[in-house]
Amino acid sequence: MNRHAQSIPCKKCPLQGRPGLRELDECQLEYMQDFKRGEMAIARGGMVFEQGQAGPHLYTVLEGVLIRYRSLDDGRRQIVNFMFPGDLIGLQGAFDGPSNHAVEVLVDSRLCIFDRSTFPEFIGSHPRLAYDITWLAAKEETQLEEHLVSLGQRTAKERLVYLAVWLVDRAQKSGIAGKGNTLTIPITQTQVADMLGLSLVHTNRTMRALLSEGLVEWTPGEICVPDMEAACDFAKFTHEPDEKRPFL
Repeated sequence: MNRHAQSIPCKKCPLQGRPGLRELDECQLEYMQDFKRGEMAIARGGMVFEQGQAGPHLYTVLEGVLIRYRSLDDGRRQIVNFMFPGDLIGLQGAFDGPSNHAVEVLVDSRLCIFDRSTFPEFIGSHPRLAYDITWLAAKEETQLEEHLVSLGQRTAKERLVYLAVWLVDRAQKSGIAGKGNTLTIPITQTQVADMLGLSLVHTNRTMRALLSEGLVEWTPGEICVPDMEAACDFAKFTHEPDEKRPFL
């Protein structure tokens, strides 16, 4: 972890202009420059924070992809969500309590740092941005509902296709997807199994079946959805309206 990574000025924020993100106006950028406490770079496999840890900061993902998960005492873990550029880390829990989850870096990442202690002032000074935080929290709640539906109601094939489509869709909206509905991401079969509540053997078998059917190509380091419309129909995935996500 490099806490002293050279900060990018907010007026040159790499999130401005991303297809699925709503740009900050000049006044908001000036305020965020004062509100921001620096940046840090974390390599793949690094931890932003551990489960049970109380931290003084919140973070915005500038670059990279991360996973949020919970662990049981016996070592089993459940990945509950993936985090993409523009997402706010640390919002998912009480501001003044220990975290009930951990956040691990999946792709080399760069984060903006904000102090939790300044949020009352932030909310009073910029109610529009404070509303955006509420919107982000509500949106994550909706995503978790969909993941819960997958775990409880979708078949193994539907779960895998849904996850692939959701990941590619989020990557496209955050500006990190490749051509042809592809996403370069070093996600392992074990991590997919941890997300979907499947055994590793079942995950592997299902991935091979989806490849032969042409629905999803899960290869080491890449996900490809050749026919997005067919995959969405198969997994009963509904695209969100073309609304742009806010970010801090």
